[in-house]
Amino acid sequence: MKDRRSFLKQTLAAVGVAAVGSNMAKAEEFIVKDTKIKLQQNDIILFQGDSITDHGRNRERLGPNDLEGMGKGYAAQAARTLLHRFASKNLQIYNRGIGGHKVPQLQERWQKDCLDIKPNVLSILIGVNDYWHKRDGKYQGTAAEYKSQYRKLLDYTLTHLPQVKLIIGEPFGVKGVKYVDDSWYPEFADYQRATKEIAKEYNAIFIPYQSIFDKAQKEAEGKYWTYDGVHTSMAGISLMAEAIVNCFK
Repeated sequence: MKDRRSFLKQTLAAVGVAAVGSNMAKAEEFIVKDTKIKLQQNDIILFQGDSITDHGRNRERLGPNDLEGMGKGYAAQAARTLLHRFASKNLQIYNRGIGGHKVPQLQERWQKDCLDIKPNVLSILIGVNDYWHKRDGKYQGTAAEYKSQYRKLLDYTLTHLPQVKLIIGEPFGVKGVKYVDDSWYPEFADYQRATKEIAKEYNAIFIPYQSIFDKAQKEAEGKYWTYDGVHTSMAGISLMAEAIVNCFK
């Protein structure tokens, strides 16, 4: 069966819209080994997600490459490295993560916080609140609904930005640190599995953050990387930023 992005490519071509660009390959096992995004002159990169992406950004500072507008988390650290490493490319990098958000909130603000920005590269990290808020009784969504909503968001994105290159991050939880314990599983794993399946279906680069943090715990305990099981420490920020930077060439 052809992947979703190929299907959209054919559909859009049939109605005279620019074909969906797909120079990204399989998202099954990697953190970006065989395929990386080749940045072009004046590319626009957008980071989207919840509080892990937001990380204290000044939401009044909406311009690209803004020190306060990028926040203090992995998006900011990745942006600094990319702007340094690819200085000749004149990259424009934005952060539009908002703490507490789930996929439905992304859908509500997608026009102004994504489509209007017209990114060439879109990095999304979403999903932990879709599960966490359910645990807290603040939300009734399921993993199946999460997957369906996420797919609709990407379909909508690709109809408006057919050439956008996608990076999809896996929602993660560092077990044994404050809020994250055995009771998160196996249900939270359903959300993680859905995210990986979506990345494969849409031919996106997939970043397996759970595996990254699991491996990191062989070097230092969980609370070294995250202070509550979800939100990252300085070390965790660096770990995530490195994974993002490794998506590009």
